[in-house]
Amino acid sequence: MRVAIAYPPLKSEKGVPLLTQNRQFQWFSRPTYIFPVVPATAATMLKKAGHDVLFLDGIAAELDDAEFERRLSAFHPDVVVVETKTPVVKRHWRWIDARASREAGGVDVVKYILVGDHVTALPEESMRESRVDFILTGGDWDFLLKNVVDAGFDPAKFEPGIWYREGGEVRNTGRFVLNHDLNAAPWIDRELVGWRLYAEKNGNFRRTPGTYIMAGRDCWHARCTFCSWTTLYPKYRTRDWKDVVDEIEMLVTRHGVREIMDDSGSFPAGRWLTDFCNEMIRRRLPGKVRIDCNMRFGRLTLDDYRLMRRAGFRLVLFGVESANQATLDRFDKALKVEDVVKGAQWASQAGLDVHLTFMFGHAWESREDMARTVALARKLLANGHASTLQCTMTIPYPGTPLFKELKESDGLTTLDWDEYDMRRQITKTPLVTEDEIKRAIRDVYRGFLQPRAIWHRLTTTRTLFDFSFYYRGLRSLVGHLADFKARKA
Repeated sequence: MRVAIAYPPLKSEKGVPLLTQNRQFQWFSRPTYIFPVVPATAATMLKKAGHDVLFLDGIAAELDDAEFERRLSAFHPDVVVVETKTPVVKRHWRWIDARASREAGGVDVVKYILVGDHVTALPEESMRESRVDFILTGGDWDFLLKNVVDAGFDPAKFEPGIWYREGGEVRNTGRFVLNHDLNAAPWIDRELVGWRLYAEKNGNFRRTPGTYIMAGRDCWHARCTFCSWTTLYPKYRTRDWKDVVDEIEMLVTRHGVREIMDDSGSFPAGRWLTDFCNEMIRRRLPGKVRIDCNMRFGRLTLDDYRLMRRAGFRLVLFGVESANQATLDRFDKALKVEDVVKGAQWASQAGLDVHLTFMFGHAWESREDMARTVALARKLLANGHASTLQCTMTIPYPGTPLFKELKESDGLTTLDWDEYDMRRQITKTPLVTEDEIKRAIRDVYRGFLQPRAIWHRLTTTRTLFDFSFYYRGLRSLVGHLADFKARKA
């Protein structure tokens, strides 16, 4: 069977869509491309099973609509798979409908499949609003896609979590089950999926070429009420630590990769982390590659961070969200503000670069609450306990507890999915205005320009890689300030 995993270009005056395998969608003024591990795994699985596969990312390849359609049509796919997300799902409905209409009456009718957190939360909606043929729910849609294709689209052979049409009716096989063995998934065929499209234009990479892997799916906390990926991965699983080290060694020796971002929602901790780090050190990989990962405050000790540094870790990303304990509690973060301060200090003291993420525009927060978050972010930058950071507006995605809470309390400004793109306020905030929220975000980003923050960067800069990285960071800063500018009246 001929299977295309495709990302239509989605040209917009808003910028470049940050779509592939992304938890928080944004239109970026400066392109940023995240390597899509699960879609790439799906492509590799299908190829190994003997199917013809086209991996066509019109966004990362920077194709126009005509060239994208030319390449897709030339492949003559039997099925086209599209990863979607709330802010662009309506665009994908229109794209599928337009292609399906052009194909009507033809001999070879293409089947269309949607995947992602939005359609996992609201599968009936996309079946109703578009001519999509199948929806694969949950995060293990790479396994489900292989199941559907291998089954020849026979529902009798489908696994749980699949929506389809039969006899004019919409049917499904029940709720998805995350019982797939991640160690059974093959290593990604990097050439098949054009990994170099994502190897340079990514703010996480200090050294390039860089790429992504996933040691686990997705976060061992898995309770944050705002996170759309808890919709996909309510159950945390990991690969074998030795298999992950083997893959890293292959990426270094075969592809010349110099930096690797692990995109698990939280990197495995405990004995798994210790064994992983010791094996990295034993194989002398830290001198050849740097590792970045997501982590949570409150779990690791100073000694853990020191071990990670010796094992080749460079960057550790933490979600903070707010400097207000009441907000952290409402989000079920299981985190104290003092854990943030202590953890950031420990990680930076161990020699790791610390990246922090903050959110602004919570329904219950006041100007004073936002000011505390701004102050904490700027303080951590000035003290050198944060190297980089990212700010977003609160976006309650369908399927999350936060969305349910706000919808039931009339706390949403709109249910037009096009507007859920972080360019405007979605959560009603009676205590602050949208312009005040965006101003707070800009104030955080301007924290990079504090004299103490600049001095820290200069005194810790050692190589040409650092100078190049900070120059790219300055350009990204200008872009972020533009992303969150006030709306015109």
